Amino acid sequence: MFGFISRYMLTGLITILPIVLTFYLLYWLAVSAESVLGGLIQIVLPSALYWPGMGVVAGLGVLFLIGLVMHTYVVQLLFSKLEQLFSHMPIVKPIYGAFRDFLDYFKPKKEQDFEQVVSVQVNDNMKVIGFITEHEMHKLPDGFNDDDSILVYLPLSYMIGGYAVLVPKSTVTPVDLSMEEAMRFSLTAGMTGSGGRNHKK
Repeated sequence: MFGFISRYMLTGLITILPIVLTFYLLYWLAVSAESVLGGLIQIVLPSALYWPGMGVVAGLGVLFLIGLVMHTYVVQLLFSKLEQLFSHMPIVKPIYGAFRDFLDYFKPKKEQDFEQVVSVQVNDNMKVIGFITEHEMHKLPDGFNDDDSILVYLPLSYMIGGYAVLVPKSTVTPVDLSMEEAMRFSLTAGMTGSGGRNHKK
């Protein structure tokens, strides 16, 4: 009886935890923006003109402006220098690198960076999900520019990172999944289901 109850309680926890964490993160970001930016706004504006929520709106505006200026060459150059500085700091380097790699998965243009979601035939009985990162092999260094091969990125489940491997083109088969669906499937070791369009009703 106890095992039966525990199993269903665990199922309920697994079901609701991602939803709760998502809303908590959004709540924390909103409260933080309101606390920091709202406080600054109250210093500048008369109290009669301030209304609750201005900090959140200001936070969204700041994010938009950061995204806008990041498309300029000067800011990209300065940001690149800052990242180089972080990459030489002993404690900061692994922490920043891990967060940077993880968040890179969710960039709006990330699907363009990976050219195709594929399955790679490892042996007669095993396949893995991967992402073609380069099919124009002449762009790769000598030793990796074999015309009969292709460069595929294999993400690791429940970990940040993966492997870029050179595999024969004959072992690669396109998969009808979007970048987001395939990445979610890989990162959760298939626990979320494939999310494939063919499975949706």
